[in-house]
Amino acid sequence: MIITCAVTGSIHTPTMSPYLPITPEQIVEDAAGAAEAGAAIIHLHARDPQTGKPDQSPDGFARLLPVLKQRTNAVLNLTSGGSPYMQVEERVLPAAVFKPEVASLNMGSINFGLFHLVDRHKQFKFDWEREHLENTRDLVFRNSFRDIEFILQTCSENSTRFEFECYDIGHLYNLRHFLDRGLVKPPLFVQSVFGLLGGIGAHYEDVIHMKRTADRLFGSDYRWSVLGAGRNQMPVAAIAAAMGGNIRVGLEDSLWMGRGRLATSSAEQVRQASKIVEGLGRRVATPDEARKILGLKGGDAVAF
Repeated sequence: MIITCAVTGSIHTPTMSPYLPITPEQIVEDAAGAAEAGAAIIHLHARDPQTGKPDQSPDGFARLLPVLKQRTNAVLNLTSGGSPYMQVEERVLPAAVFKPEVASLNMGSINFGLFHLVDRHKQFKFDWEREHLENTRDLVFRNSFRDIEFILQTCSENSTRFEFECYDIGHLYNLRHFLDRGLVKPPLFVQSVFGLLGGIGAHYEDVIHMKRTADRLFGSDYRWSVLGAGRNQMPVAAIAAAMGGNIRVGLEDSLWMGRGRLATSSAEQVRQASKIVEGLGRRVATPDEARKILGLKGGDAVAF
């Protein structure tokens, strides 16, 4: 089973947890720790080291990638989602410049609600945080067919494969459309996202419905993985693992290690996910095994 770890993302803000990595040094340490704990794939975002704001500039990723490549053999997966407030041309830049083995690719537009998190905090460390969350009352995370085509075309010469992030059932049908057109090729790495406000829920029947639909659309041409947002992280991981799926954890997706207890690192969540895997009689995949399963080009073929 492949464990992916997403270490910082663009949803959570610095006020929410003192353990959320912000600076390049913190992100590198958290990512390297997660890889050591068993994550075969590290999903990366960059942040402004002074304010913690999402940073999709190539310079932001240049502070992470060479160091991480030296410290770990894990597959480094660069986001093309960035932040919902960014345009697609900005979001795809790191993948275009650094030609990673894997980049994420969101497979459809959704309402992207984070505003309900505002009331949990009386004060914020940085001025941008409240506005970032509150403005999602009227935010559509745009991932149009043109946007998806743009990312695919931009990365078409790089042999970069994709983590197809599917927030709802319709996104699976969007992916089938691109498969039928020959713009993506199997094995597809389908990451089903559960529990974000605006996407599919995290009930076990939602997980089953997503898997059943993907089975019907892609048959043996895909590898299924899941992530559960917030408190849904480990329950969704356990459900999917029992169904034969792969799992994603990390502080991007959840800040928690249980009711009322913040995770101190992404590695802590990876270790918990590993216990789920091993408790089911399965084995956690190594980075090179993940490369073989997903048909990746290898770490020697990237541009960092």
